[in-house]
Amino acid sequence: MNYVRLGKSGLKVSRICLGCMSYSVTPTEARPWTLDEEHGRPFIRRALELGINYFDTANMYSAGGSELVLGRALRDFARREEVVIATKVFYPMRADTNGGGLSRKAIMTEIDASLRRLGTDYIDLYQIHRWDYATPIEETLEALHDVVKSGKARYLGASSMMAWQFAKALYTADLHGWTRFVSMQPHYNLLYREEEREMLGLCADQGIGVVPWSPLARGRLSRAWEDKPTTVRGGSDPWGDGVYAPSKAADRIVVDRVGEVAERLGISRAQVALAWLLRQPTVTAPIVGATRPHHLEEAVAALAVHLPDAEAEALEAPYMPHAVAGID
Repeated sequence: MNYVRLGKSGLKVSRICLGCMSYSVTPTEARPWTLDEEHGRPFIRRALELGINYFDTANMYSAGGSELVLGRALRDFARREEVVIATKVFYPMRADTNGGGLSRKAIMTEIDASLRRLGTDYIDLYQIHRWDYATPIEETLEALHDVVKSGKARYLGASSMMAWQFAKALYTADLHGWTRFVSMQPHYNLLYREEEREMLGLCADQGIGVVPWSPLARGRLSRAWEDKPTTVRGGSDPWGDGVYAPSKAADRIVVDRVGEVAERLGISRAQVALAWLLRQPTVTAPIVGATRPHHLEEAVAALAVHLPDAEAEALEAPYMPHAVAGID
């Protein structure tokens, strides 16, 4: 395993991050593809064995179930000081009017709830899941700063917003002397590269670590275009179907190119897609989900793949612009 600093912070993370949205105490009607605790724990244990020290979850994943499973597994399999736990706040956790968002009330309530579920005294990376249009950014940033100064979080991160919004947040934090974001979680993969227009350049300029979600485009980059999904989630993913459908012809060429490169290099399609992300200078660690044993093994094996420039150019050439997706 390789380890790198998260942006220009001093925090060192593995170059593969295990995304824990697929793990819950029990599957829910909203996410029937999640693994229950008995079947999810082995993936967390295997990730640790492979050298992964970076685990990403969110308070809203299975209504807190993901945090519960992750927290219990890490207490059993790891030393707290040796792992990096990242979680998020924004989406509603209750039906009342203050049950979500990034107000001071919501943040102070949800940080404590996440700490209880995770069974820890602090979060390594506390992230805002989306931009809150209903709350002044000054209120959000000051509340997050207070969370850090109270010792409940070590670092702050953000996810999926417009570049101008992230720039405003960074400027506002600097203006007031509040804790700055050190990371950005964008939707970024070979089939969706809109973040290259502004967000990645902003992150490079500001020393922000980039941790892409959906690095395999909901599995579309890991199988031939005509192949049917082999997972429950892949067969019931209207969001993913909508994101990639507008440029389906171009997307198919990209997927075909992934297959061609995989055949030439003698590796899997997933390894090709991850190796392409890992060679991007702004990318710190793709967030990889795992519900089958080979998912983790392939992700870690991608670290050893050298993707020649000519192959990368062949993968990139067919790309066509997509509508912005993944930003609320």
